[in-house]
Amino acid sequence: MVIQPTRSEESFAGGGLVWHDGRLRRREEAMVSFDDHGFVVGDGVFETIATVDRVPFALRRHLDRLRQSAAGLHLPITLDDATVRAAVTEVIASHDGEGELRIRITVTAGRSALGSSRGDGPLTVVIAALPLRSAAATARVVVVPWTRNEHGALAGLKTTSYAENVVALQVAQRHGADEAIFANTAGELCEGTGSNVFVVLHDEVVTPPLTSGCLAGVTRALVLEAGLAVERRIPLAVFRDAEEVFLTSTTRLGQPVAAIDDRLLAPSGARTAEIASYLSTLVQTTSEP
Repeated sequence: MVIQPTRSEESFAGGGLVWHDGRLRRREEAMVSFDDHGFVVGDGVFETIATVDRVPFALRRHLDRLRQSAAGLHLPITLDDATVRAAVTEVIASHDGEGELRIRITVTAGRSALGSSRGDGPLTVVIAALPLRSAAATARVVVVPWTRNEHGALAGLKTTSYAENVVALQVAQRHGADEAIFANTAGELCEGTGSNVFVVLHDEVVTPPLTSGCLAGVTRALVLEAGLAVERRIPLAVFRDAEEVFLTSTTRLGQPVAAIDDRLLAPSGARTAEIASYLSTLVQTTSEP
């Protein structure tokens, strides 16, 4: 049986190198061992960064969060930021063309026994890039029946343990949606599988606090720091009835939500448009906000 490459694999194969454990390598050379703890049990952390004019946007913030997530997993990252920045620059330079890139930095616990216990060897570090695909103009979302545990060991950490997100997103896609939305154990709005959620309530833009269990999104932080939104606990029922909702992430710069479950929402409102415009201007005018 011949397995045809996916579109992303074809794009990757067309050019670009991978930074793996200290140097640039061809894709087929950048192999992770079968006993790497990231492969065995998903023991690792990662960050995704978009480029603007081939310059990584908000890289400092992403590296800070990578270290925070690693600290939460008790992963001792010894690479300094200067080394990582240089590696990111090398990976970007290895890609031909002028299109934007989606950079992925992954750090795992390295080789270990085939179980939950970690080994004592070096961590695995991989930096790779693919062509960046723009987000759709709007998104349809589905609230899934599973909850985020805001009290769990991984709450708020960006780890490679993503199976829960994969299952939720598959369910959403089977319902014709683009994103799955989680509540937390308290029945409050939490986050999407790869996005933070904002709701407009009485002309005020509100997003769940970090205590809800949601990820401390970089784009989310930029909106809050600009004074364009506030943090507040949002009952799931309030979210389901909201008339103006949008998502943020590395690739979703204020993406309006067009439908929640089977309920259609009004076209993008004024507050969503305001924040989308602010973020679009920000990414075009600075690389390190």
